[in-house]
Formats: sequence, structure tokens, C-alpha cells
Amino acid sequence: MKMKTILTMFAAILFNALTGAVFGTAVGVSPVVGAVGANAIASLVGVAFPQGALRAGVLKEIWTGEMVKALRAGLESSWLDGIPDQSSIVNNDVIHLVEVGVDPDVLVNNTTYPIPLQALDDKDIAISLDKFQTKVTPITDDELYAISYDKMSRVKESHANSINDSKFQKAAHALAPQKNTAKTPVIATTGDDDGTGRKRITRQDIISLKEKFDKLRVPTQGRRLVLCSDHVNDLLMVDQKFADQYYNYTTGKIANMYGFAVYEFANNPYYSTAGVKCALKSTTGYQASFAFYTPRVFKATGSTKMYWSAAETDPEYQRNKVNFRHYFICMPKVADAIGAIYSAGTSTEGKISADPTTVSIPAEGGSQEVTVTASGDYTVGEAPAGFEVEKTASGVKITAEENATGSPKSGTLTLTLDSDGSKTVKVTISQPQKGA
Repeated sequence: MKMKTILTMFAAILFNALTGAVFGTAVGVSPVVGAVGANAIASLVGVAFPQGALRAGVLKEIWTGEMVKALRAGLESSWLDGIPDQSSIVNNDVIHLVEVGVDPDVLVNNTTYPIPLQALDDKDIAISLDKFQTKVTPITDDELYAISYDKMSRVKESHANSINDSKFQKAAHALAPQKNTAKTPVIATTGDDDGTGRKRITRQDIISLKEKFDKLRVPTQGRRLVLCSDHVNDLLMVDQKFADQYYNYTTGKIANMYGFAVYEFANNPYYSTAGVKCALKSTTGYQASFAFYTPRVFKATGSTKMYWSAAETDPEYQRNKVNFRHYFICMPKVADAIGAIYSAGTSTEGKISADPTTVSIPAEGGSQEVTVTASGDYTVGEAPAGFEVEKTASGVKITAEENATGSPKSGTLTLTLDSDGSKTVKVTISQPQKGA
């Protein structure tokens, strides 16, 4: 042990000496002075450097190989396990499904001949897999030489995690129905107010969804319910039996409830308080729980390709560049045997508001964001003359070009709640003339 320590110290001193000599030569100082100076500095500030390479006089962040990664939820996809996988029949990142015709009618105690003909028409359905692409990550040669961890492995892992985040979230969104229909039940929660204007989920709500599936004649074997975090927390607070089942789970599957195999997922889709599914990645309204019948849905994985350009081909910046493209899809085969439980608002009155309600665009042109808070989906009215309006995830973006018309411009933009046309908010827009 003592001999190992001596050898380590000797190696560190030698490293310092060589580094100091090279540095001294580069700046016009005697190599001997550089070597002695490097070891002197290392001995003074050695406590600030990592163990093992200590006394080497190299900054800690250069040699510490430990990476602090971003927190992320949504990489758990156990609820996708067991869904029929059709990857083997994917061709050119397109999958072909067959929609079969109706089942033949059955004649009971028939006495009429010949028996009537009944054709069973089958249809081919071609479905293109979703394409997931990451943005390009540049990695300079300087980075690769200066760091102690495997930068390329870290970049590949980060790209893979980002793609998984997106494809699992897209799958959850696709398996949740758009709105309540005869074959796709969407029901509201009926519990107490959670303090934010949201009604909590109850066991009775899950029973109500079960009744809907029963009436649709959905077989009990293969039913799955994927709870959002809000609904899991609701049940944990009021249901001791659920809490016992939850804390015993190990693979993302909680326990069976009323015929559903129950899972939890962090990136479930959002629904408006009117029970309509919001756009992918929207955070308007509240997250919902969704249910499906596994034989009625499918998943398929296509090709994955890494795109790469080496630093040798980029003499100006001397950087490598990398990104990935991946094909995957998960969706219902037909729009039935899927359902959802969304969080209802405690107020039955529709609400919509905007901040700010007065917008002034500079004469030179520009844009301004308006945050819209609404209890459900809303419609953006016609933009005033000379202005453009774009709906965003958080509200609307108002844009105008340079005003060289010789007179100021102004107008009013109206936003209307879809569930109640009487609920509106108006945004006054203006722009002075150039030179005024």
C-alpha cells in the first residue's frame, strides 16, 4: 500500500514536471523553472483537485468523470409491454393492417334455400410509422480531448432518452380517445376539490369506466388502465387499499382494479375541462388517465439511423456533429375499446382570460406573446388588418411588419371559449406609424 502511494506521488510529480516544462517553453521560460513552478502550484492548491490525479495541477472539472444528468420522467413504458408488436411486418417504415369486414349473419332454424350470400369485404390499411428526429449536437475536438468521461456515449444516451420520451408520450396520446363517443367513453372525475379547482378521481369513477367497457362488450382479459400522476396521488390520499397495492409494486404495474391491469405514467395526455383531448405536448387543462384493450391496439418499431459528420470534414470549427432518426408507432387498430377519465373542474362556468389585454407593436415591427388561460379549448378570431396572430402552447403570438403606411394601425382580437360561445376575451392591438 505504501509502495503504491509512493508510485502515485512519483507519477504525479513527473506529470507536473513535464506539463510545467512544456508550458514554460511555450511562454519563454526555462523548462526547469516551469517544472518546479508546476509542482509548487499543485502542492499549494492540491486540495482543490481530484484524488488520484492530485498534485497534477489540472482543474477538477477536467478530470472528474462523474456526470450530473437532468431529471426526467416518462422513460417508464411498462404499460406498453405485451401490446401486440407488428415490427416484423414493417416495410420501408410503413405497416399494412387488414380491416376485416363484418362477421357473417347466423340463420337459426332456417327453412329457406338457397342460403343468401353475404360478402365479407376486407380492406388494406397502410400506416406510416411516426418519424422521431433529434436536433444536431456539435462536439468539438477540444471537448473530446479535455474531458475524462466518454462524451460520445453520453451524447448517444441523451439522444436515445429524448427519442424515448417523445415516442412514449406520443403513444399515450394516440391511445387516449379524442372525446366521448359511443365507442370511446370519456368520463369526468367526481371527487372533492383538490384546492386548485380540480375534482379528484375516485374508485367509483374507475367503476364507471368499467361499466362503459362492459356495455361495449370489451373482454375483461387484456384491459389496461394507465393512471396519470394526479389520479395516483388522489387515490393514495383517500384509499388505503390502493396505497397498499401501490407501495408493493415493482415494475410500474400497480395492481388489478375492477378488471383493469393498472399502471402509472408521467406523460399522459391533457384534456380540457370539457372532456376534449388537447394537442400532443399541450399542458392546457389537466392530465387524464386512459384505458385500452391490448388486442385492439398495436405497436411497431422501424429503422433507426445515426447521422454523423467528423471534425476532419469541418476545418473551420473542428467539430463533430451527430443526431438520430427513429421510426415507431403505437395506436389503436380502430377507434373503439379505448377510454379515458379526465379531471373535471369544480366550477361549471367556462372561463377564459388573457394577459395582457392591450398590446402595442413597435413601428419598426415585431411580435408579442399573450398568455391565455381557459377552462377548455378556444377559438382565435380574425386578426385585425396589418397584424398576424399565431396560436401557441401558452396563448397567442401577435406579429406585425414595419408600419410604413403613414398612419397608425389598431384593432381588436377576440378569443372565444369553444364550450360556451358567450365567454370571450378581447385583446386590443395597436402599432404607431414609423417616424411618428
